[in-house]
Amino acid sequence: MPRQIITTFIGKSVKFAASLRGGGSALPGLVVEKIDPGFIARTLRDLPHGVVVISGTNGKTTTTKIVVELIESTGLKVFTNRTGSNFSRGVAAALLGEVNVAGKLDADIAVLELDEAWAVKFVQIIKPRYSLLLNVMRDQLDRFGEIDTAAKMIGAIAKSTTDTVVLNRDDNRIFALRNQTQANSAFFGTTTKLLKLMPTDDALKTGDISSNDSTKADVLLSDIDGRTAEFIIKDQVQTVVMKLGGVYNLLNAAAALTLVRKILQGTDLLTDDTETKLLFALSQVRPAFGRGETINLNGTPIELILVKNPSGFRLSLLSFADKNTQTMIAINDNYADGRDMSWLWDVDFSEFDDVTMVSGTRAYDMALRLAHDDNIPAKIEPDLAKALDIFTTNSPNTPKHIFCTYTAMTTLRKLLAEKTEVEKIS
Repeated sequence: MPRQIITTFIGKSVKFAASLRGGGSALPGLVVEKIDPGFIARTLRDLPHGVVVISGTNGKTTTTKIVVELIESTGLKVFTNRTGSNFSRGVAAALLGEVNVAGKLDADIAVLELDEAWAVKFVQIIKPRYSLLLNVMRDQLDRFGEIDTAAKMIGAIAKSTTDTVVLNRDDNRIFALRNQTQANSAFFGTTTKLLKLMPTDDALKTGDISSNDSTKADVLLSDIDGRTAEFIIKDQVQTVVMKLGGVYNLLNAAAALTLVRKILQGTDLLTDDTETKLLFALSQVRPAFGRGETINLNGTPIELILVKNPSGFRLSLLSFADKNTQTMIAINDNYADGRDMSWLWDVDFSEFDDVTMVSGTRAYDMALRLAHDDNIPAKIEPDLAKALDIFTTNSPNTPKHIFCTYTAMTTLRKLLAEKTEVEKIS
């Protein structure tokens, strides 16, 4: 019996058993990695339009979702790791859910979100045809080291890309990767005015915030008004009213448009009619799970907002903080969150009022940080289940926001799924 069939049988069996026990989405992938390291490469190597890798510090999951939905709007079949489990084991686990019993994947192209560190290993297994590199920021110092180390990891993706690498022209470390790749380079970007809303860590320290407009962006985010984004594509202004919230997601949309246009150019599918379809599809994209996702509980909207570094938290506060809502902050320090929570001290909470609840394994650290900005939370409850019960029953008709780290977010989604309908991500 061929190895692909044996591995698929074992992996699917583990996946089924894990689902019965409510196990993690990446467990079957971990098993497959151990018994058959070549499974991913064999499964993906014959896709007609190859493999796309999306990486960077912030925005990977949402940008991947946008890219997938834009490509699907053209009729191509896309394989992706929808859970946001962005280690290679997460890719393997996602494959097990999509391949048939013979281990064959029915797809035209794979679009994969990859963690910076694991991407280095992944591109040694299979070289991406296209890549999209979003940004590099100070994040999870205990895992990645300082920002230049993360940039080197992302650089390995650019070096391994065979056709086109899409780069953020306004992030200096990402822009520099154009000189480290043999692939074609394409660029997305925005204006100096908009960059002041979403500066990099370096820009926050130096105050030097300006767009790199000496290099023309293939897609330029030129203006925003709430959820309305104005893009310049081929010197034409295109206006799109988005369902996505968050100023940073509008820049992610520019990145996704740039990538998809390059992919479609390689297939002769990009026509004026296709451009219109892409912009309509973009207007219909909803938030990825836990990234501004809204869950309704007894008619009350609860918005889950992932936070994991100073810049991302700052932008989330800018985009989602609302005096007409109640706010909970849930901070865990598990491996997937990063164990070093010192970055919370680099977030300005001075303009952020009335935190109703603080929870998670680092609840007291978060409460102390808020107190230093004269923002005393109404309640501290480290246990997420107890905290959620208190938070949702207090003023039950008031809309709510929960800012949370990754493992806090996944736990809260499971807890909310026990109370109301929550989209199942498999």
